[in-house]
Amino acid sequence: MDPGTAVALLVAAFASLFMAWAIGAGSSGSTPFAPAVGANAISVMRAGFVVGILGLAGAYLQGANVTEAVGRELVVGVSITPTAAIVGLLTAAILVAIGVFTGYPIATAFTVTGAVVGVGLALGGDPAWAKYREIVSLWVAVPFVGGGIAFATAKLLRDERVPEPVAVPVLAALIGVILANVEFVILGPAGEARGLAAALAGAVLTLGGTVPEPSTLLVTKVAVTVAFALLVAGVLRRDIVRDEAAGQRHFLLALGGLVAFSAGGSQVGLALGPLLPILDDAPVTIPLTVLLFGGGLGLLAGSWTGAPRMIKALAQDYSSLGPRRSIAALIPSFAIAQSAVFLGVPVSFNEIIVSAIIGSGYAAGGAGVSGRKMLFTVLAWIGSLVLAFAVSYGAFLGVSALLG
Repeated sequence: MDPGTAVALLVAAFASLFMAWAIGAGSSGSTPFAPAVGANAISVMRAGFVVGILGLAGAYLQGANVTEAVGRELVVGVSITPTAAIVGLLTAAILVAIGVFTGYPIATAFTVTGAVVGVGLALGGDPAWAKYREIVSLWVAVPFVGGGIAFATAKLLRDERVPEPVAVPVLAALIGVILANVEFVILGPAGEARGLAAALAGAVLTLGGTVPEPSTLLVTKVAVTVAFALLVAGVLRRDIVRDEAAGQRHFLLALGGLVAFSAGGSQVGLALGPLLPILDDAPVTIPLTVLLFGGGLGLLAGSWTGAPRMIKALAQDYSSLGPRRSIAALIPSFAIAQSAVFLGVPVSFNEIIVSAIIGSGYAAGGAGVSGRKMLFTVLAWIGSLVLAFAVSYGAFLGVSALLG
C-alpha cells in the first residue's frame, strides 16, 4: 500500500470514530433513557453511563445488518473511495455535533444517508431507488406508528378500569415476545443470526440426533416464545403487586436498557458503513466483529462525554413525562428499532423517541408538549438530510478537483 492510500485510510478511520462519538453523544447516547430521566427513574449522568455500556454491546452483537446496508446498498455502480468516505463522514459528524451542542436532536440516519448518497452520486454512482423506497417508507411511518402506539398505550395505562397489575404485565409479555425473537450472531451457526426462541427450540429438538421438521421447529419456537413471555409477565406482575411504584420504575429502566442496546445495533452502522468498501482493498483483512467493537467504543465515548446535554433536552423540553407515559414511549421505540435492525434499514433514534414522547404526551391532553420545539425539530430533520447531501456532494467535487 502506498503512503498516500495509507494516510487516506487512517483519516477515514478517524472520521468514522468521530462520527461514532457524535452519534453516541446525540442519537444513541441520549434517546434511550430520556423518558426514564423525564420520569425521575434515573439521573442524567447515570443514564449516560449505562447507555454507553449497553450501546457497545448492541453494536457488537447486532450492528452487522445496518453497517452492510449503509456501506454497500445506498448507491449502485461505484465503490466508496477513501476520499469519499472522509468527506461523507466528516460532513455528517459535523452536522450531528452541531445538533448536540445546540440542544436540537439532529436525525443521524437522515444526515449519514444524505452524506453517503451525496458522495456516492458525486463519484458517478447511480441511485439505489429500491433501497430508498424502503428507507423513506420506514422514516415516514415511524412518527405515525410509534406515536400512535405510544398514544394508545398511554391511554391504556391511564384508564382506571384497567388495573395496573394487569396492564403492565401484559405489556411486558409483548416485550418478551419481541425479545425472544431478537436475532444475535452468537446464537446462530457461522455467518447466520438466530433468536433465543429459535436457538432453544433447535437445541431441544436435536437432542435425539435427528434434524427436526420445519413445522415441528416452528411449533416449538412458538411454544418457547410464549413461555418466555409468560415468565417476563409473571416476574413483573409479582414486582408490581409488591410495590407498584417500584415495579413501574424497574420496567421503565428495563425498557430503557433494551432501547439503548437496540440503538447501538442500529446506529453503529451509520459510522462504520462507509468504511466497508475501503477495507475490501486493504492488505490486511479486518473482521467485521472487530470493526463493530471499535465502533461501539466510539459510541461509548460519545455517551459518556456528550450525551447528558441531549438527555436533558429530550427528557424535559418535549413533554413532562411520568412513569406511565415514559413506558408508553419506550415500548414502540424498542419494537421499531428492532424491526429496523432486522431489515437493515438506517433509522433515526431521535425520530423514534421524539415521536413516541409526543404521542404519549398527547394521551394526557398535551402534557406540556412544545409545539415550537416540535416544529424546529422536524425542520432540523429535513434540513439535515438535504444539507448533508448538498454539502457532501459539493465538497467531494471540490476536493477531487484540488487533488486532480
